[in-house]
Amino acid sequence: MDNQRLTDNYQRRLNYLRVSVTDRCNLRCIYCVPRDSIPRLLHTEILTYEEILRVIRVGARMGITKIRVTGGEPLVRKGITGFLSRVTQVPGIRDTSLTTNGVLLEDFAEDIRSAGISRINVSLDSMERTRFRQITGKDRLRQVWKGLEKALSLGFDPIKLNVVALSGFNDDELEAFARLTFEYPFHVRFIEYMPMGKTPLPSKRQLWGDDIRARVQTVGELNALQPSAGDGPAEYYRFPGSRGKIGIIRPMTHHFCSSCNRLRLTASGQIRPCLLTDIQIDIRDVLRGSGDDTQIEKTLLKAVSAKPDGHHLNDENPGTVRDQMTAIGG
Repeated sequence: MDNQRLTDNYQRRLNYLRVSVTDRCNLRCIYCVPRDSIPRLLHTEILTYEEILRVIRVGARMGITKIRVTGGEPLVRKGITGFLSRVTQVPGIRDTSLTTNGVLLEDFAEDIRSAGISRINVSLDSMERTRFRQITGKDRLRQVWKGLEKALSLGFDPIKLNVVALSGFNDDELEAFARLTFEYPFHVRFIEYMPMGKTPLPSKRQLWGDDIRARVQTVGELNALQPSAGDGPAEYYRFPGSRGKIGIIRPMTHHFCSSCNRLRLTASGQIRPCLLTDIQIDIRDVLRGSGDDTQIEKTLLKAVSAKPDGHHLNDENPGTVRDQMTAIGG
């Protein structure tokens, strides 16, 4: 197979596959899962690890070099660390990382590290116990922090903290998050809220990147950093004398669609060429039918061809994303 073939209609080379292994989560964050119940996938509807690995192997032969494992919450799925170990051994995959909410990180950190993963993203939207419970629906802040300490002790690098900035919820904590970079080598990344699916959050909760940066600058001088491998869409800054970095991700006001290099594989077996549209291409039927690797390749190419030029959530007449984040994988 030609490892240059994953190039879309806008000449973007797609080498990054984000893989959701489950729609289950042990938190219920207000911007991700609505407070009323949503149907969960049946066990038979979720791809097996072997099915996921088959997609990854074919993708790697076509030019995929980077994998991020997501959920839901990936650490709630049985056998996850064994799966991670197999992903890191796929020929052609040079970078495997994990996104987690951190609740189970202390218990799994050693096995994750042994699986060959050194880069993790941890979602953390508040450092105040009551507010953490308000945002996530669970009183689990202590467990998350213990998981971060465990990850630091094991040498995970980088450890990225993903903070969804919400006006009226956690915007008064932005400076405190920024100050963490003086004490810890964290990459603290502030993310503009993206409205998706059924959410109790109105658009007035959105806080834009320029406002985030202005608030963080009250902590000290922010020096812009040159982009480096692994930065992704974040604009990075550093305070003089700090151990960590500040990142700002602006999918709404300064979206990075023109340079997007991502495809997504959902737990239910859909290839989504864009997070912020409802376009998806079924690959589960191919995996469970008589399709060989050539059919998997054709399905991936179909998804690449369907990748739009960008999202339109901030247009004058914005589109919508019906699916919940937990069903897609971040």
